[in-house]
Amino acid sequence: MKLTCTEDDLVIGLNGFSTGIVIEPEVVTREHTHLFYQALNVSWSSGIVEREKCKYDPSFRGPIKNRSCTDIICCILFMAFIVGYIVVGILAWLYGDPRQVIYPRNSTGSYCGVSENRKKPFVLYFNMIDCITSLNIMAAAMNGLQCPTPQICVSSCPADFSVVLPTDFVSTPSAVWKEEWCQPSINLTTTHLTVSQILDKQLCPQFMVPSTAVFNRCFPTFNASQDYSDKHLSNETLKKITDGSNQILESLNARNIGLKIFEDFARTWYWILIVLVIAMGLSLLFLLLLRFTAGFLVWILILGVLVVIAYGIYHCTMEYLKYKDQGATITDIGFTTNLSVYGSVKETWLAVLIILCVVEAILLLTLLFLRNRIRIAVALLKEASRAIGHMMCSLLYPLVTFVLLLICVAYWAMTALYLATSGSPLYRITPVNESRPGCSEISGNESCSPLTFNASSYSPCDVNCIFYKYRDEGLFQRNIFNLQVYNVLGFLWCINFVLALGQCVLAGAFASYYWAFDKPRDIPACPVASSFIRTLRFHTGSLAFGALILTIVQVIRIMLEYLDHKLKDLHNPVARCILCCLKCCFWCLEKFIKFLNRNAYIMIAIYGKNFCTSAKNAFKLLMRNVVRVVVLDKITDLLLFFGTLLVVGGVGVLSFFLFTGRIPIEDSRIQSAQLNYYWLPILTVVVGAYVIAQGFFSVYNMCVDTLFLCFLEDLERNDGSLGKPYYMSKSLMKILNKKNKKAKKDEQK
Repeated sequence: MKLTCTEDDLVIGLNGFSTGIVIEPEVVTREHTHLFYQALNVSWSSGIVEREKCKYDPSFRGPIKNRSCTDIICCILFMAFIVGYIVVGILAWLYGDPRQVIYPRNSTGSYCGVSENRKKPFVLYFNMIDCITSLNIMAAAMNGLQCPTPQICVSSCPADFSVVLPTDFVSTPSAVWKEEWCQPSINLTTTHLTVSQILDKQLCPQFMVPSTAVFNRCFPTFNASQDYSDKHLSNETLKKITDGSNQILESLNARNIGLKIFEDFARTWYWILIVLVIAMGLSLLFLLLLRFTAGFLVWILILGVLVVIAYGIYHCTMEYLKYKDQGATITDIGFTTNLSVYGSVKETWLAVLIILCVVEAILLLTLLFLRNRIRIAVALLKEASRAIGHMMCSLLYPLVTFVLLLICVAYWAMTALYLATSGSPLYRITPVNESRPGCSEISGNESCSPLTFNASSYSPCDVNCIFYKYRDEGLFQRNIFNLQVYNVLGFLWCINFVLALGQCVLAGAFASYYWAFDKPRDIPACPVASSFIRTLRFHTGSLAFGALILTIVQVIRIMLEYLDHKLKDLHNPVARCILCCLKCCFWCLEKFIKFLNRNAYIMIAIYGKNFCTSAKNAFKLLMRNVVRVVVLDKITDLLLFFGTLLVVGGVGVLSFFLFTGRIPIEDSRIQSAQLNYYWLPILTVVVGAYVIAQGFFSVYNMCVDTLFLCFLEDLERNDGSLGKPYYMSKSLMKILNKKNKKAKKDEQK
């Protein structure tokens, strides 16, 4: 069937497509095909009908202004969830008591440094040996580091060594101890108890050693075997005290380390800020220079990769020829964990040589056949830099995202802390010495109250009323785990929503730049602020919908990781394989959903439609241009990786020379000899520079993605005529051999 450009023949052609007739492409000219596309609104490729392209809309001039709210049901659900999240936070605040993490407690569960003990911020352990040999020193941190020995609140840790000697048994208690070193229940001046009885009841310590406060807890800080060998203590006791105190101080030496770190930051914070400002300037300069050097950098990087692979091919060839005749074979060596052995095997170099040759061939063929698409990608990168230059305020928006993320993290952490510390304290009666007569009947499960406890009723056995845990009974306490799960879900959903909000806001701003026909005159005023208000007003539900889908996948991944941790000792290869496959599949699914959500938010920002419609349209548009998508994505990743490497590496080297004294400056405080850890400010600068660079480059990446989708829509919607002019830049039109037709008056001029 032969086509002409009459309306009748177009109708016949439409019928031919609907009845499955294949039209030979050689009988149709390019002009006829173009008209045929417009009439049928379909794609043409060797006689095969492809997916429907975007229709021309004469009223479309960029992001839709008159739009309505989308995904209202999900918006209501999200708001209800946030209200519930706030209620959980309020309940946690009412029932929780974070003081048990911040402040230590004495044996009765009272906090040191709070209320009646506000002048006694430190806790003193009577018998540190019992505390040292206990297995739950660190595990009991949430319970105030409770040890199986009496503990009291003191105003300061003891600075001198003292021990109760046998000769002290005939002395009065007030002559042996100070009142502040004994339990509050005993008055040394009025008590009728002897020194021996006080020791039996553990009302006062048998010995005290010089201590220092670590996390408001008094821990020994001396070498007993050298300094106090003459204090009538056995060598075994001295060794236990010394080894135990050193063990605790090594594990809880965070205070000293923290002081040294604080010292270093106090000396270098000014220069750290200066270097981070330099990193910010380098990131901004790199983005602005891409407007002029994007093409040069892209081709240099591509050629650099080709040269590196070519050298790898040369090196592998030389090594293979070297071991071809005299080297060992893979059959001689077999399997070994010593990987260095494989370096002398000729098959190793041959395999690497083949892989590098294949990669080099693929890259060369890619450059040969996709060079035009690479040029389009470079032009879009330049256009993105130009767009950011016209909207510099967009570079500040990551600060808004950072503040919102900080609020989400802080709320989650505080809620989790209050939930974990909810419940009133419980106390149990514990015998001082279970081997004494009458103590075997006391099981240690009997509850008590330290305010009304009377130890004399349990005579002759000496007992104490000691705190052992927080109450886990009651409706709220029984649902702590469920509330913690709700807290995690709320955290993930809010985090994903904040990130979605940032992507949609930036997409709306950059889309308004692309669809401005006369740039920069037609760019709207305050595009970022306008896009922010528009997104929150109309599309909260759509963003919450996309964030919810991603949150569900992330929760499933967390559950799989938990199962993997629990089943790590399982010797069932089938179950391990299935679990590994599930983890891999959901990891890929999460990446795909992030990619789809990102492009859906761009379509939402432009057209104002709901999430599902926007995701479907974005996916179809990208699939119709899948080669361009891959090329642009990889080139952008390569360029931004180079930029990140440039910024982070540059300021890292600068900070190394600065904080090690290789750059002579007048401020001697930042020299390496004056710093406890000179690598600490260097590491701080490197991490800070990476965060800053990622913040700037995330805006640039979003700009590239938005302009790319707008570019694809522009190609499908318009044809360069007076009624349907292209909105793309002249450089893009030049690459595609397209141009906008001018009015006759303009042509005459």
